[in-house]
Amino acid sequence: MDNQEWSRYTGDMDDTRKEQLAQRAYALGFSYEQTYRGCAQCTLAALQDALGLPDDQVFRAASALSSGGGLTCAGSCGGFAGGLLFIGSLLGRRREFFDNDQEFKYLSFDLGRKLHDRFIAEYGTVTCNCIHLNLFGRTYDMQDPVDKQQFNDDGAHTDKCTSVVANAARWTVEIIYDVLAERGLLPENP
Repeated sequence: MDNQEWSRYTGDMDDTRKEQLAQRAYALGFSYEQTYRGCAQCTLAALQDALGLPDDQVFRAASALSSGGGLTCAGSCGGFAGGLLFIGSLLGRRREFFDNDQEFKYLSFDLGRKLHDRFIAEYGTVTCNCIHLNLFGRTYDMQDPVDKQQFNDDGAHTDKCTSVVANAARWTVEIIYDVLAERGLLPENP
C-alpha cells in the first residue's frame, strides 16, 4: 500500500472514529440530561465520558451554569456553556503561561466560535430563554415551582433540552476532534 492509499485508509478510520465518538457523546448527553438534569454538567459529562477525559473539578465548576446560569434562563444555554468549558479545559490558555499563551488562547476562541455558529444555525441563539422560546413556544421561570413543573411537563427532559444537550456534545466532538487528534490528546479507547 503506497502513502496515498494509506493516508486515504487512515483518514477513513479517523472519520469513522470521529463519527463514533460524536454519536457516543450525543447518546450520553441525551441520557444524562434525561436522567440527571443540569444541562451544563450533562453536556460536560457526556464529552468527558465519550472521550475518556474526566475532570471532576471542571465537572463540579459546571454546576452553576445550568439553565442560563443559576437557573435564571437569562444567560448562555447550559449545553453551549458546557461545550465551551470542555473546549477551554483542554485547549484554552494555560495558567503557567498566563501572560503569553496566544496559540491556545486564540485556538479556544476559534473553536468556541464554531460551537456558537452551530447553535445559531440550529436554534438561532445561544441564550437559554430564547432557545426555550424556540423549542417550547414560551419561556419559563425556574424559580417558580409551578412554572418549573410546567417546563418538565412540556417535555424538557423527554425530548427538548435532552436534544439540545445531545447536540451540544456531538457538535463539540465534531469541532475539536481533529485538533485533539493532532495534539495526541485522544485516548486510545475511551
